[in-house]
Amino acid sequence: MKLWGGRFAKDTNESVDDFHSSIRFDERLYRQDINGSLAHVTMLGKQGIIPAKDAQIIHEALKEILLDIDSGNVEFEISSEDIHMNIEKLLIEKIGNVGKKLHTGRSRNDQVALDMRMYIKEEIQSIDGLLKNLQVVIITLAKDNLDTIMPGYTHLQKAQPITFAHHVMAYFEMFKRDRDRLADCYKRTNVSPLGSGALATTTYPLDREYTKELLDFDSICLNSLDGVSDRDYIIELLGILSTVMMHLSRFSEEIVLWCTNEFQFIELDDAYSTGSSIMPQKKNPDIAELVRGKTGRVYGALMGFLTVMKSLPLTYNKDMQEDKEMTFDAIDTVKMSLPIFSDMLATITVNKDKMYKGASGGFTNATDAADYLVKKGMAFRDAHEILGRLVLYCVTNEQTLEGLTLDEYHAISPIFEADIYEAISLETCVNKRAIIGGPARSMMEEVIRINSAYLEEL
Repeated sequence: MKLWGGRFAKDTNESVDDFHSSIRFDERLYRQDINGSLAHVTMLGKQGIIPAKDAQIIHEALKEILLDIDSGNVEFEISSEDIHMNIEKLLIEKIGNVGKKLHTGRSRNDQVALDMRMYIKEEIQSIDGLLKNLQVVIITLAKDNLDTIMPGYTHLQKAQPITFAHHVMAYFEMFKRDRDRLADCYKRTNVSPLGSGALATTTYPLDREYTKELLDFDSICLNSLDGVSDRDYIIELLGILSTVMMHLSRFSEEIVLWCTNEFQFIELDDAYSTGSSIMPQKKNPDIAELVRGKTGRVYGALMGFLTVMKSLPLTYNKDMQEDKEMTFDAIDTVKMSLPIFSDMLATITVNKDKMYKGASGGFTNATDAADYLVKKGMAFRDAHEILGRLVLYCVTNEQTLEGLTLDEYHAISPIFEADIYEAISLETCVNKRAIIGGPARSMMEEVIRINSAYLEEL
């Protein structure tokens, strides 16, 4: 008989049990569920809501059940619906009627809300650690490539010369924002709903502040309706995870491009590449491609749960059970993607000569040539016009700016002097951009110092 079966004259249909049950996926919450129950029963005993002796018996039995589950000695039942009812059933089987007192002053509604918040808190910290590990890989790569010149792009067209250190540190900043968003989400997750009951608290003299302290929450939900029905923190987390995956996907796309024969900017380690079943020459960037593909899976979880929640009235509705599978899958996907991506990135070979050659083509120094004229007293718009003409001349004659003779420069503007060649060298173009945020070695060293300190603190 169901623990809630007193109202019913017959058992539910087996197919209903299967459809209704969530134990197949919420069993992963067993530790949070037991820890929440331990805090609840400790409070019940302290408040005299149940005898202190009974509270102690329940407390010890729950600890034993936790050990049994950890040891793999428990098989959960679909007929008991969810992790909460499964554990309560195990408790009653172990200690009899005393176990029935555990649920005093509590509903599955605030119980599941509590379990999810506790689970999300732990996962936020875990994912933050994985992001930090990736940042360590990135900053190490940057330190090794402060002088590795490569082309920067807009519209996937060569634009201006930068360094590989400058490029990869852009992703460091993205992941820094992701970690900041996770920390912010943690604050809103770290609110205890325990004591909200089904929707309107209870007549028992619960001490919600006490259970909050026992479970290491910062505060308690101040409205019981919101306490049992709030899933904003899950939606917020799914949004953050979607952004994390978007950043990984953008980085993956560049990895895919850079290791092509057309670019040859990097080479992936054999341990993080795959081959073809028919083409023996292939070395495929499958890790990067899979990360890029799995991004859509996490997006789907966000959109799916937003859709579930969009028209639910207060308070709890069974629809909310759909939060778990989507959230668990999104978390698992991110936790699977971050380490493998970090390992792949840490083992790449940077082809510095190929990057330098890439920066030498496509007139990436044209802006610097225009700035040269501005520094000689010309208005920028006029300088822009002259350089446009020079580039057109170079394209027509299959030339480069650095390959033009001084006579060819003078044919378009007499302002050019012999120092133009130094002004448009790639090294000058990069290292004269000595403004914080720029690619100059001096600036990158300062940014790496700042971010190294950030990694030590967080």
